[in-house]
Amino acid sequence: MKKGSLSGAFNIAVFIGLLNPFLHHAAHAAQTAGHTAGSADIQRLLTVSRQWENRLAAQLPPDPAVPDTAGDWMKMCGLLISFAYPDRIARRRGDGRYLLRSGRGAAFDRQQLLGAEPFLAIAEVDDEGTEGRILLAAPMEETWLTEYYGDELKEEKSAEWNDEIGAVRARITLSLGAIVLKDQPDPKPSPELILQALLRVISEQGSRILPWNAKSRQLQARILFLRRMDEERWPDVSDEALSQEVEEWFAPYVAGLRKKSDLHTLSMHQILENRLGWQRVQELNEEAPTHLVVPSGSRIPVQYDGPQAPYASVRLQEVFGMMETPRIGYGRIPVTLHLLSPASRPVQVTSDLTSFWRTTYFEVKKDLKGRYPKHYWPDDPMDATPTRRVRPGNGK
Repeated sequence: MKKGSLSGAFNIAVFIGLLNPFLHHAAHAAQTAGHTAGSADIQRLLTVSRQWENRLAAQLPPDPAVPDTAGDWMKMCGLLISFAYPDRIARRRGDGRYLLRSGRGAAFDRQQLLGAEPFLAIAEVDDEGTEGRILLAAPMEETWLTEYYGDELKEEKSAEWNDEIGAVRARITLSLGAIVLKDQPDPKPSPELILQALLRVISEQGSRILPWNAKSRQLQARILFLRRMDEERWPDVSDEALSQEVEEWFAPYVAGLRKKSDLHTLSMHQILENRLGWQRVQELNEEAPTHLVVPSGSRIPVQYDGPQAPYASVRLQEVFGMMETPRIGYGRIPVTLHLLSPASRPVQVTSDLTSFWRTTYFEVKKDLKGRYPKHYWPDDPMDATPTRRVRPGNGK
């Protein structure tokens, strides 16, 4: 019996067919449970049930596909209800409540035999509360959903990041409205779905999942330093901007990847440099260098993080003879120098080295000479020999 092949007479008889099995089932359930009602009442109920069954048979033309006994009608009752109310097909949840195809929840207000059925077709429901109260329903065979509602089932393939396993998990779901009938792993997921899942998790988690290290963070800070001076020429590489533009930044690098361990093979430094291009990287190295070469010959790292950026920490004796503060960023920004004692302890912070030599140095020299008497403390630091040793040329 197909949903579209019901005759006009059968449609008229549906109501009778629904009521008959409920009466029959209720009477037998009462007998089985030892109901307190008198046997005459039970027999009267069964008689009414048979009368309805006979009236139903009289309404229908001969059709081998139509049930011909009360037991068969009881079995088919849920299917008939679903034809009348397709949005009230429902599946049992783990808590014993039901989810309707429409997405609304429903439940019996007291314990019922039907409450254990995995699928129901609900004939009557009280929708006044936040959750519907099931008043009249019948069991629904799961196989009927594919047999009679196959053209309304929706198969969906999806891929989402799973933090517990640290990988993209691809799944196939089969649904009838809000009811999920099948949810299982996808053995052959689409590469595009995997890619989009990775891009989403990068957008959401950013630095928590990407393999940033000190080198790549310094490159990021250097680019942002120049961007503050020229937003049109230098891209926004802040964490927020990268998260908003994951397709442009990361799609070429994560295609074919699936796990967190795969992401950790990425080089954030290379990704940023590739985005800039070779010529722009050369400009970056010139205008936002990673190191300064001081008069002693040492290469001193330049830091671009923090409110005093850019700055460099260098021992005072290594910059003897440096007349002016180094400037970067197209010559516009002086590097703040954290001048250190021979023990690498800070003694002065300045962004005007010339002024320091002429004034503050002599006060600092007096203190350092008392604490480090073996070290070289010239009277004229701008004309002195820089050194990485205790004294210039003594080999120490």
